Amino acid sequence: MKIPSPLVCLSALTCLTHAASAYPAARKENVTDDYHGTKVADPYRWLEDDNAADTKAWVQEENKVTRDFLAAIPRRESIRERLRTLWNYERIGAPTEYGGKWFFSRNSGLQNQAVLMVADSPEAEGKVLLDPNTLSKDGTVSLAGQSPSEDGKLLAYSLSAGGSDWQEIRVRDVATGKDLEDHLKWVKFSGVSWKKDGSGFFYSRYDAPKEGAALTQKNEFQKLCFHKIGTPQAQDPIVYERKDHANWGIHGGVTEDGRYLVIGISQGTDPKNRVFFKEIADNAKVVELLPDADAEYDFIDNDGPVFFFKTDLDAPRGRVIAIDTREPARANWKQVIPESKDLLKGVSSVGGQLVCQYLQDAKSAVKCVGFDGKLIRELALPGLGSAGGFAGKKEAKQTFYGFSTFTEPGSIYRLDLATGESKLWRKPKVGFDSDAYESEQVFYPSKDGTKVPMFIVHKKGLKLDGSNPTLLYGYGGFDTSLTPGFSIPRAVWLEMGGVLAVANLRGGGEYGREWHEAGTKLRKQNVFDDFIAAGEWLISHQYTSTPKLAIQGGSNGGLLVGACLAQRPDLFGAALPHVGVMDMLRFHKFTIGWAWQSDYGSSDNADEFKALYAYSPYHNLKSGTRYPATLVMTADHDDRVVPAHSFKFAARLQESQAQDGPPVLIRIETSAGHGAGTALNKSIEQSADEWAFLTKALDMKKD
Repeated sequence: MKIPSPLVCLSALTCLTHAASAYPAARKENVTDDYHGTKVADPYRWLEDDNAADTKAWVQEENKVTRDFLAAIPRRESIRERLRTLWNYERIGAPTEYGGKWFFSRNSGLQNQAVLMVADSPEAEGKVLLDPNTLSKDGTVSLAGQSPSEDGKLLAYSLSAGGSDWQEIRVRDVATGKDLEDHLKWVKFSGVSWKKDGSGFFYSRYDAPKEGAALTQKNEFQKLCFHKIGTPQAQDPIVYERKDHANWGIHGGVTEDGRYLVIGISQGTDPKNRVFFKEIADNAKVVELLPDADAEYDFIDNDGPVFFFKTDLDAPRGRVIAIDTREPARANWKQVIPESKDLLKGVSSVGGQLVCQYLQDAKSAVKCVGFDGKLIRELALPGLGSAGGFAGKKEAKQTFYGFSTFTEPGSIYRLDLATGESKLWRKPKVGFDSDAYESEQVFYPSKDGTKVPMFIVHKKGLKLDGSNPTLLYGYGGFDTSLTPGFSIPRAVWLEMGGVLAVANLRGGGEYGREWHEAGTKLRKQNVFDDFIAAGEWLISHQYTSTPKLAIQGGSNGGLLVGACLAQRPDLFGAALPHVGVMDMLRFHKFTIGWAWQSDYGSSDNADEFKALYAYSPYHNLKSGTRYPATLVMTADHDDRVVPAHSFKFAARLQESQAQDGPPVLIRIETSAGHGAGTALNKSIEQSADEWAFLTKALDMKKD
């Protein structure tokens, strides 16, 4: 049957119904697994094979249905043009200094990828050092990371193609702008840390995956290697590996004095980690300084053999300790900065000071503290928002940091470390009237009475009559904090008359370890309860109503949206799950999915299986239910959360949707991944599709 065009329907939201002929055919197979005595059907297992001809055909057909539907929405083109107009402004990153050279990023406006610049001073205009836009016709090759050598003469940089987490490292001569012959492959989840003499650098890699399985094969047995400049990768010695621990992530960083290699050992996404070290000198042995993984230990700096760490050991909201590696027994550890009522989110060492970044109810506060623990000053920030940066070396006299809010794009400030004075260094010029909007923070009760913070942003003078189209965004996982920040798509949403609500759910990192753990494993339902309660609060306080309320989230936030859509389909008018983890029984079988078991648990464990099965979005859709209008989004090169999650969820959602239900569609981006490095032109098209979809789903009038 031919799919009817939305243009000839009385309602664009009812022309695509649950009828099997309305969506591309997705066959159901008789696949059943036994989990601890419970039989679980998985009829769309075949969609996990993204290389299969049937899967590719299904993807192509689904994309055509979605494209045709979105193209027929009258406001899509004007939304797209507004996105392009607002995004067309110069964006400059905070500069960092190496060997008298200053490195920073710049995007002139509509470039698909930011360009890496180098200058002789922070005031100089600089010259182009690396332009990723020249490396592909469609802008899908991105600069994933860069690290100059100590003297600023060489640049190690990593490239990602099509949004994949896989990276390739090359080395560029800063003076000539030309690449050396060095070329490293199969690098993922790795930084680059140079030896002080610039002879080479440490990096982490995996073995090459099987042919055709690079985007789906499990990532195990990471190893720390050293690359000497001018030699082939095949000669890179392994500095540290653990063949007895497949799931250990192994990373290395050289201390500023060049004396030590600090080896960080992570296990999945668990914040608790191990720290080993070795002297850089040849044949030095690895010392297992912190081998127990009993807390989070973030290395800050060293004063000779004394190492400084930010830790949550006996301090759920964080503190700073000093460990003399010559006398490493715990009885000899010294506390430098005690735990406070606010969360210590990060500490950087610059100019002989510890710059401590705190979160106060998900908003930034910054203190400068001496290595003796004495407060130097509290930094006066420009307002209530998010601050970040503060990089530099021990002899630095200044450092730079960025600051942004929901309505003000990120400005860069220069901080004089001696006086504490901040001066504006760069302020972007965006055609958005930030003065027309206001932000507020509320605290609402969740199902169990827990108070949860939520930011709400809207036009000044908003009428609380329940008629406002509202976008509720959340994440709630992996110790990740949602803080105020500016984005062009959200600015356009606000201009369209929308309300933005950002909920700081349990599972996140806004209040430290206890807040995070309250939303993990057997307590994961707390996260969904928090999000549902946010929607109920917005409705009861007349910000919006069910037909006007949309929910959005990505990755773990996509899981959030999928679970809440399944649990409370009556509460929401629309749903936008991005690259979500939708099959909670099999997520650990693909790429880096095993690493998420610290937050989710595993279906291999009987108790955790029960919790996972109870909320897994793919498994909790019920036939004949009227689900809200949904636009599922994923990408063909997402090797973080493989697209099979979204494929299977969308197929089952289309099968389950009530006959009179609104459209449930899937948008599959090509040559894109989990989100990082996405070409700007693709970001514009995606946002235009989302907001256009919501104009129909929420019946939004032109503002």
